[in-house]
Amino acid sequence: MERKISSKPVDTTKLSPMMRQYWSVKEKYLDQLLFFRLGDFYELFFDDALIASRELELTLTGKECGLEERAPMCGIPYHSSESYIAKLVKKGYKVAICEQVEDPATAKGLVKREIIRVVTPGTVLETNMLDAGANNYLCFVYREPGKDHFAVVFSDVSTGEVYASQIESDWKKRVLNELGRFSPAEVLLNESAGECALIQNFLNDRLHIRPEILPDSFFTWDVCYRTVAAQFPDCDIRQMSREGQNVIIYALGAMIEYLTQTQKHGLESLQHLELYSDDQYMTLDLTARRNLELTRTLRSGEKKGTLLWVLDKTKTPMGKRLIHSVIEKPLLNPTAINKRLNAVGELLSDSIRLDQIRGILQDIFDLERLITRIVYGSASPREMRSLQFTVQNLPQLKEAVGEVKSVYLRQLIANMDPLEDICGLISCAIDDDPPALLKDGGVIRKGYSKELDSLREIVHNTKGVLASVEAKEREKTGIKNLKIGFNNVFGYYIEVTKSFLSQVPAEYIRKQTLTGSERYITQELKELEQTILGARDKILVLEAQLFDEVRSQVAEQSFRVQSTANAIAWLDLYASFAQVAFENNYCRPDVDLSGRIHIQDGRHPVVEQMLKDTLFVANDLLLDKAENQIAVITGPNMAGKSTYMRQAALIVLMAQIGSYVPARAAQIGVVDGIYTRVGASDDLASGQSTFMVEMSEVAQILKSATENSLLILDEIGRGTSTFDGMSIARAVIEHIANRKKLGAKTLFATHYHELTELEQSFFNIKNYNIAVKKNGDEIYFLRRIVRGGTDDSYGIDVSRLAGIPEEIIQRAQQILKQLESGNMPSVKAKKQKQPEPMVLVQQDDSELVRRLKEIDIEKITPVQALVLLSELKARI
Repeated sequence: MERKISSKPVDTTKLSPMMRQYWSVKEKYLDQLLFFRLGDFYELFFDDALIASRELELTLTGKECGLEERAPMCGIPYHSSESYIAKLVKKGYKVAICEQVEDPATAKGLVKREIIRVVTPGTVLETNMLDAGANNYLCFVYREPGKDHFAVVFSDVSTGEVYASQIESDWKKRVLNELGRFSPAEVLLNESAGECALIQNFLNDRLHIRPEILPDSFFTWDVCYRTVAAQFPDCDIRQMSREGQNVIIYALGAMIEYLTQTQKHGLESLQHLELYSDDQYMTLDLTARRNLELTRTLRSGEKKGTLLWVLDKTKTPMGKRLIHSVIEKPLLNPTAINKRLNAVGELLSDSIRLDQIRGILQDIFDLERLITRIVYGSASPREMRSLQFTVQNLPQLKEAVGEVKSVYLRQLIANMDPLEDICGLISCAIDDDPPALLKDGGVIRKGYSKELDSLREIVHNTKGVLASVEAKEREKTGIKNLKIGFNNVFGYYIEVTKSFLSQVPAEYIRKQTLTGSERYITQELKELEQTILGARDKILVLEAQLFDEVRSQVAEQSFRVQSTANAIAWLDLYASFAQVAFENNYCRPDVDLSGRIHIQDGRHPVVEQMLKDTLFVANDLLLDKAENQIAVITGPNMAGKSTYMRQAALIVLMAQIGSYVPARAAQIGVVDGIYTRVGASDDLASGQSTFMVEMSEVAQILKSATENSLLILDEIGRGTSTFDGMSIARAVIEHIANRKKLGAKTLFATHYHELTELEQSFFNIKNYNIAVKKNGDEIYFLRRIVRGGTDDSYGIDVSRLAGIPEEIIQRAQQILKQLESGNMPSVKAKKQKQPEPMVLVQQDDSELVRRLKEIDIEKITPVQALVLLSELKARI
């Protein structure tokens, strides 16, 4: 959640010169915390100081500023600022860094200061502020004024990735899906997009982000066009504009301008632009991603217990980010999917090669973020060495992959540049064990610069240098007792006893007369003195200059480094999938466009890993577009219905990301979306009950799904009365079963046993149940899916397993017997008038009869049925 900062007006005419300089900068950055460099500290003043002292638990002091009251002030050491900035950004603040841009020693008057960067949640570069295994996206949503044409752009400044897509139809679903898929850290909107309450509510309630609305000045067509063309010269900008993608150009142009204003420089790292269409990927809305626990568990939000946890055996940070992205973007093209499977299969078939590749990948650092920091000029000496250490492994990695057959692996090898020139440059220039900070010295390797080596020799061997000069002067003058000394008044001097004064050269300049000797200086000695006394400072300045030169040379090769990093990430991903398949005995799925899902001995990839010591019962699944379109699954709670349905969805998803799957065999006809309605929860913040949430989700599924989708529906209709719920559940199934209305492949779990009768009426519905063995009062869940329905929910038996007191269990059994026999158990009470029997339709209620006759059972949707039931009930 972005924080806004209010700054009280200040009478700048009364401020001291330094504080006037501060305020002239602050007035331009009122919504940011201003880190103002003073010597070795970043200082914050006025409201900024009050906020920072509270949020960072810093001591609040004051500074004379020319006003009647001292200005509130707090500060942090500049060399340890990253950790403080990280805390503030995490809390939702933006931080503007105002740096000294000239040497204080040579400055005349006030040191010149400028904003060098604004750190925002979506523009973080610092390693300790980022999750190595996840991207950090800045998002821009642009809406064409007066129309429902949208563009969404996602940029990870730390890795140089930019993704852009245009959305013209069904924007309410598709824009929110993209926001949920990328989970940005910061969101920007134009004014038209900011007027969409749906987007604002989604960002606030689901992603917990307060978006920033950019003014119209960001959206001048000529400026945006030129900006995009300059930033992405390899992109055919004219073709984009001809195809009506003006919204993308506006969005990209505005984002680049925002980054220019906040980052000031370094945008040349943004080179990878991918224009994509969301119909390239399987539809996975936020509900499906949460219910299937793809990257976070529902209960704790952790990685352990998710599909990502199972599949992520990657060795590099680039691979970890990529696998996270791939899991949330399953493909729809069987050709591309099978090419991925070919790459995984080739690595899986050679365990020795796979082990070698993974062993080398373990020594690869985060190339993407390293090169970005180098481009921005913020990489430390140790990060430069990390780059060199990584690059020196590339030839070995290419050799380990060797000759390969799969198309994708061959492409990776072709794109993997050994970067030998970069490796050589850093190896020659940077010391093997450089300090963490440039100011500590010792960064540049000995032998790289003669000037630097000379200065170091002077500092480390001052006595030797002076002895050499002394010996030279003795030899030149013939004065055997000539010596060089030093004092704080004259500095270095040459001392000659009076007996040798006649041999003193004319160029010696007398500085002091003593009783038995004279002291002289020479121009050479004075220059040497300046060299010796200023050598340490010169060393630091020269090292900084040389380091910047090396860093700039490496930055110029950023495209090559990024391309290589991308190839390593994909190799890491394929190797991870191969390793997981080997360890867990996965099979290669047959992926096609048949519309048929046939899984033999399928297993839940996460549950079987969580229950390592327990045998997981495998089950088959058959869904198609013919007589096996819908599976109605009955059985008791805790028996495994939800696990079975989720495992089916996960196996399909795994196949479509190019992974092997936990089964003996699997044919996966590509699905265009997975939609889930699982579990029950209130949304109290918006005033919605469990049943309203359930019905809203079902309505959205029925609206969004197609005949090529996979639906996972668990206990539809349980949030209301039995007859209402059963009626809605049946109407939903009938709607899905009707090919003219939907016809999607569906797994439908229910406790309404009456729904098993649908198998007799619809050729494309089949009944299944969870096998249960009952021995007296004991029940055993066999976890096996078998054909046929069941007429027993075993609810009372499950209640006994849950620990319900035995007397309650026995009473429940008595009531159940009475209900099953048709005799409602009576409750003794004081005399009271019994209500009259309710008549559903009065004989003279012709309007109600007319409404009932008008209902077309074949065409009415579940939600319409629910509304109609409510109206009729109210009328009765």
